[in-house]
This record gives sequence, C-alpha cells and structure tokens, in this order.
Amino acid sequence: MTFIDTVRARAASAARRILFPESDDQRTLDAVRALGEQGIVQPTLVLGAGDAMARRRAIALGAPVIDPATDERRTQVIEHLLGRRARRGLTAAAATKLALDPLVFADGLVALGEADGCVAGAVHTTADVMRAALTAVGPAPGVATVSSAFYMVVPSFRAAPNDGGAAEPEVLTFTDCAVVLRPTAEQLADIAVAAARDRLRIVGDVPRVALLSYSTLGSGTGPSVDLVRQAVALLHERGVRFTVDGELQGDAAIIAAVAARKAPGSAVAGQANVLVFPSLDAGNIAYKLVERLAHARAIGPIVQGLARPCSDLSRGASTDDIINVAAITALQSLDSSDTRVALSARVDGAREFRRETET
Repeated sequence: MTFIDTVRARAASAARRILFPESDDQRTLDAVRALGEQGIVQPTLVLGAGDAMARRRAIALGAPVIDPATDERRTQVIEHLLGRRARRGLTAAAATKLALDPLVFADGLVALGEADGCVAGAVHTTADVMRAALTAVGPAPGVATVSSAFYMVVPSFRAAPNDGGAAEPEVLTFTDCAVVLRPTAEQLADIAVAAARDRLRIVGDVPRVALLSYSTLGSGTGPSVDLVRQAVALLHERGVRFTVDGELQGDAAIIAAVAARKAPGSAVAGQANVLVFPSLDAGNIAYKLVERLAHARAIGPIVQGLARPCSDLSRGASTDDIINVAAITALQSLDSSDTRVALSARVDGAREFRRETET
C-alpha cells in the first residue's frame, strides 16, 4: 500500500465525523460523495445561510447537512465563542453573527466535541480558515503557536531496494511552510513539538526532528544560527521525549554519509524525518523545489498545533487533495486514549514514544 492508501485505510478504521463548510464548491461536494461512499470519514456539509441550492445538492448526495441558522446547537456555539473571546471585545451581537458563518459554526462544533474535525480552504483563504480556527478552537495545551506542515512523499533515497525491486518512497515532514513568517525561538520549538506529535498520528513512525540551518553544530555563525540553537535548547529544557538535534544543514540531516562527517554522534543526523525550517521563506521554497525537481508528492498544508483539528486547503485543491486532507484530519483527531492509535505504529519504538508524549 502507498502512504496515501495507508492514511485512508487508517482513517476509515477511526470512523471520524468531519465537517465541510464549503457546500457551494463542486470539488468539495465530489470529495464528500467519495468520502462517504468509500467510508474514509463520516462527512457532513455545513450550509451557508439560506443556501437552498446547496441544500438540494447535499440532499442529492445523501450527505448529512447542518444549517447554522436552524441548528439546535447554535446557542451553545454562541456561548462558546463568548467564553473564548468576550474578554477580547467580542459582543453577544457579534458572536450571534459569527455563529451564522458556516466556517466558524463548523469550527465551533469541533471545539465542542460535536465533530472530530473540519476541512475548508477550497473557497476561503488561509487567513479566513486560520482566523476561524483560532477564534473557535485555539492552540493545544502547551503549544502557543499554530503552524503547518507538508507531508512530502519522495522517491527513496536512503533505503536499499528489497529483492531486486524498487525501494519504497519515503515520507518527510516539512514544517513550517505556510503560516509563521519569521518564527522566534519559542515558536520554532512549538512548531517542532506540533510536527512530532502529528507525525506519530499521521505517519505512525518515530519522529526524528532536525532543526535546519546553513550551519551544522557550530560550523557557522549568524543571527539565524543563534535562533535555531536557542530553539533546540528550549526543546531540551521542556524535556521533550522525541529525538531532536540542531542546528543541522539539510544534507547532514538526511544523508548518513554526510552526517558521519559533519555531525558524528548525533542521534538525528542522517536519519531525520521531520525537518523544521528556520523561516517561512526557507520552508515554502524547499517544499516547492522538492515537489517539482524530485517529483515528490506534497500533501498539505496540514494545520498543526490546534487543540482540535481544523484543516486548511489550497484554493487550487483538487477533489483528491480534499479527500486526502480529510483523511489526515481524521488521524489528527486521534489521541492516546484511542486504541486505534496504538495499532498505527509501524516500528516497535513508536508505542513507547506514544505513551510518553501523549500523556
């Protein structure tokens, strides 16, 4: 099975309810149909106010429908929004209006535990999606920074082929590539933590986290090098249970022969599967180059660091992209209390890592 096949199969076993608040978008409707028919998630459309045409199309799909204007949980969503934002100036009238927005209402239901996740962005901008998620859900405990990652499915470059056949593609986490423009050391540490947690849920292997730079363990100097070193120090101070190292150059992070020369003794160098970039410029440029030059498949951006998953799509997303992000959103909703998470581990060490990081 390919990585995507595995993600979809694991999502199906989790039986998660995912909301789609862009019911007027045909790609979304096509994705909802496929997700329901294939049993990958339990999709529900959230309608815009008075959107009779979308209601008819949803009914034709056979998908469940939520109308914020008439849903009996509207009062709960309004109260939830006020509880989160009244101290920042949100009035009852403004909260009532916000609750009519299908994107905000969907995220409100996710925050209240009435759904497991939300997928949007085919129509809304990233700013819209992030604003709604931060308003209704907010960051996970212990994480102040909401960020993003791409899961890059790349041709094998480390493993030897088995039985004369081609080696399996590898999956690398690239973070952050879409949200935090110029992260501070504290934000880089948050991004690393969120990426490691989601790596375990989504890929199912042990995260090995490299904080990248143009320097490897003291070979260079400069403000950005200092920033990365500070982030690594903060991660060690926090006592994170995943393996992390830095600063590392890109080749030292992923190629064992280079790591042996540049970073001998590092527990991450040459084996990294989570690459934390020092800026949005670096991360965004890197994922696009790898996608185009190495013919990698870039899955994302996947929003990470939220208390409950609310995912963002590219406005150029295809129906297939929406299906994949929905499946990943379902996996993001899993936690250590769910026995299905334990079944997702691909290597022995992942089980122990899970117990230590998710408690």
